Amino acid sequence: MNEQQLSKEEITKIIVDNYSKNAFVALCGINIANIECGVATLTMKVESNKHTNMYSVVHGGALAALADTALGAACASTGARIVTIDYSINFLKNIKAGDTAKSVARVLHRGHKVIVVEVATYDSKDTLLTKLQGTAYVIGNFENIPEKW
Repeated sequence: MNEQQLSKEEITKIIVDNYSKNAFVALCGINIANIECGVATLTMKVESNKHTNMYSVVHGGALAALADTALGAACASTGARIVTIDYSINFLKNIKAGDTAKSVARVLHRGHKVIVVEVATYDSKDTLLTKLQGTAYVIGNFENIPEKW
């Protein structure tokens, strides 16, 4: 059976549409900036009334949420529907309200049941804020997104 390959724009639309239904992603203000096969770039403008802690800098949980969401989007770009089963994150620098955080997730290993992903998060000046390495469990597949494209 010869299936027609979807374009990058069509694959991106499938992933963006899927994430637009996620209430937590919407609450955090996370946006998908770019999708490639095995790579996802997501952004989040840091808002003082939503993302900051008592020191007026972003709460670590907000950066972890952005990075974890990027992990999931990178997996989706390989056709996998996943749940995160583990991650370790290092917080290196912080970011103030008004700036935009950007997480870039790259699939390191795409197995049938387990995917390993590395995520780096930056501020608007490309200062490294966090490094995350995570493991995802494949619970299904996106019917129209191939593992490689």
